[in-house]
Amino acid sequence: MTPRTPARFADSRHEDRRRTFPALQPLEGEDFASSWWGNAWVEALEDTALDHARLTRGRAYARRGHVDAITVTPGRVMAYVHGTRPRPYRTEIRLRTLTDGDWGDFLATAAARPDHIAALLDKDVPHALASVADLLPTPGDLIPDCSCPDDGYPCKHAAALCYQTARLLDEDPFVLFLMRGRGEREILADLSHRNATRSAAERTGAASGTPAPTVPASEALAPRPLRSLPPPFAPPAHPGRPPAYPQTPGAPDPLALDLLATEAAARAHTLLTTGTDPVAQLTQWQDAVRLAAAHPGSGLTASTRALYRDLAVATDHTPTDLARAVAAWRQGGLAALAVLEEPWDPPAGPFDRARPALVAADFPHFRPWRNHLSTRSLQLRFGRDGLWYGYESDPDREDWWPRGTPDADPVGALAALLGR
Repeated sequence: MTPRTPARFADSRHEDRRRTFPALQPLEGEDFASSWWGNAWVEALEDTALDHARLTRGRAYARRGHVDAITVTPGRVMAYVHGTRPRPYRTEIRLRTLTDGDWGDFLATAAARPDHIAALLDKDVPHALASVADLLPTPGDLIPDCSCPDDGYPCKHAAALCYQTARLLDEDPFVLFLMRGRGEREILADLSHRNATRSAAERTGAASGTPAPTVPASEALAPRPLRSLPPPFAPPAHPGRPPAYPQTPGAPDPLALDLLATEAAARAHTLLTTGTDPVAQLTQWQDAVRLAAAHPGSGLTASTRALYRDLAVATDHTPTDLARAVAAWRQGGLAALAVLEEPWDPPAGPFDRARPALVAADFPHFRPWRNHLSTRSLQLRFGRDGLWYGYESDPDREDWWPRGTPDADPVGALAALLGR
């Protein structure tokens, strides 16, 4: 609920069909409205405007306090607005008033629910009520008029009046109701009458002796079999594809939207078909590598290069670190990424038998270090999953990149690395 400071307008002259508010103080460092209905008023003004430069000047006039006392009557808001000339301009905003039928629908809906009445008494407007009778203005619903020679629509003086009016609406939504044709006392009296009539009807029904329909407690609490649920729908064969997102000024990046929608669809499909979440146990870095690995290499498109750059910065790595990790992920997923990043000391067994097997296959020059077997430009790494992973580097550079397909046989992994 929007905070209120009604004391700011306590000296307004208040007649039920005419209210005059003293000139508002200059506005500094805050929006003209914080309530949803006050912002709807501002949006209707800005969506109607044909010249946004005049809106900018109107906002400046309103913020500096150029708008004098504001008078609100059904269908009309009027004030004198100071401009560049000594004499202020007479400025009006006109809008359509509601019919008696519209008001009847609005009041009947409000009286039907005590929480709606409580909200109105607390100077709040439930969304459901505003939509009953089209209380809020729409683009084209606000008609400005000003005695100045400017033929803008609206001129800066009318724009300033609109912005200041939003501050009044923010404090008291009954100002909006008055613009639409009914005063506060009239509305509250009608709601009170309708509520009293409703309560009397309920008491009369209770006193008439007509019993309310009942169900015996033994019947209500008796155990009974539940109907079986229908079988679930078969999951689709593949996750859906998101729509194309155009580039729009001020909108999120289309690549980011496409990535988010695609990942959500793939994750939901996996969870639906397997019952497991493929992402839940990943660290932020591992998930960034997974995301980047699902897209083409970093040198193909500007958008993909931007993706690599943004993911690397977000995880405190360089784009080269990310590209190397992506190569490992494509080689063998999470297990291959662990092989890239976590040297370890394997126990006696398959690792010790690897060098004799390589010598027998005429590859005698591999030297061991922890779980690595290396030459000047080739390397095999033994993973905790029992597979051998191939790596390549320029001779004597120690700049190792994952290559080839993992294999339980070190000779097979080397053959895949060499393309044999």
